[in-house]
Amino acid sequence: MSSSPAAAPASPASPGNLNFVLVAVFIDMLGIGMIVPVMPALVGQFVNGRDEQAFWFGVLATLFGLLQFIFMPMLGAISDRVGRRPVMLYSMAGMCLNFLATAWAPSLAFLFIGRVIGGVSSASMSVASAYASDISTPETRAKSFGKVGAAFGLGFIGGPALGGALGEINLQLPFYVAAALCAANFVYGYIAVPESLPLSRRSAFSIAKINPFSSLRRLLRRTDIRGVVIVYALSTFAHMMLQSTWVLYTTFRFNWSPGDNGAAMFCVGLAAAVVQAGLLGMLMKRFGEVRLTLLGLASGCITYVLYGLATQGWMMYVFILCNLLAFTTAPALQSIISRGSDVNGQGELMGSLQSISSLGVVFMPLLGTAILGLASHLPPQDWRIGSTFFLCAAMQAVAIGVALFYFKSHRMRT
Repeated sequence: MSSSPAAAPASPASPGNLNFVLVAVFIDMLGIGMIVPVMPALVGQFVNGRDEQAFWFGVLATLFGLLQFIFMPMLGAISDRVGRRPVMLYSMAGMCLNFLATAWAPSLAFLFIGRVIGGVSSASMSVASAYASDISTPETRAKSFGKVGAAFGLGFIGGPALGGALGEINLQLPFYVAAALCAANFVYGYIAVPESLPLSRRSAFSIAKINPFSSLRRLLRRTDIRGVVIVYALSTFAHMMLQSTWVLYTTFRFNWSPGDNGAAMFCVGLAAAVVQAGLLGMLMKRFGEVRLTLLGLASGCITYVLYGLATQGWMMYVFILCNLLAFTTAPALQSIISRGSDVNGQGELMGSLQSISSLGVVFMPLLGTAILGLASHLPPQDWRIGSTFFLCAAMQAVAIGVALFYFKSHRMRT
């Protein structure tokens, strides 16, 4: 695989530095995870009917994603110039305000204020990934990305379960607790998280770098990694549609409560953490990044179909546990992309990749909730209620085809 000229990697910082950022990501994701099972129900308090609930939830998710898409490359580029630490602290403070604004919302219109604040400040994952890249060698970068993903997953082990339980008491309570966690995260980050990017490796800031479309164009112009970026986008879009419709789907089909959804997401987070923290290194050695990417994509494709065909709630748990390989796809793809890029631009690169996720959140919730809204009045056992998951499977299947073509054309062994 061809690559752009790269500077010699800086020596990794002490192992403790990565541990600091892993704790920060965990606390951040714990707070975010807490609101996932209750946000659709909170929207439902301000509207009439399932179709309106699906529509406005999709609009709110799209607004959040649009602002992420606009601001995440900017924050990634800023972190390349001023360092990772100040951008992470900004993100933590913004998310705290986001949760408080949502908890205080007296109407649907006020929920939009929280989404705006959250969208312009949610850069923790992209900057954390850049931080992990800063202190890793090319050989250990995939493992570091996996640990960041595991911290993300661990947050979703406790977050949704706790949020679902609190939501059974009061729908606003999880937002207050999430705000308190973000405030604690800010204090922890201010005191304990050191800077990972030395002055010698910081790059100049330019207006071109903060244009999200420019960053995506620069990625797509990179013929050496264009194919794998497309694979990453398709896989991410499918995952975004799953995330944005899961709670509504299980509520409409199985009549799940916030507590039920919290328990299911606990299983998802646990599976992600076990794979990415415990098994990823072994699987990388056994299969390699290329083969592991293909196996993860295939596992996800099959599981999406099974989700859409499920007729009983307990089946969803079985399918989650049978889909472990899917949790290796993102870190494997990130590692392939990162190895072909200049070490001095990892923040911009990770910000651009995260903007792909944000672009998915712009379109996938609208599309997914629109499809789900049309099917919301069908009987619970009607297979058409699972249409969103069938579309996810189709995107994943296309990603497999693009990946096979890319790996073959670049003579990467499958």
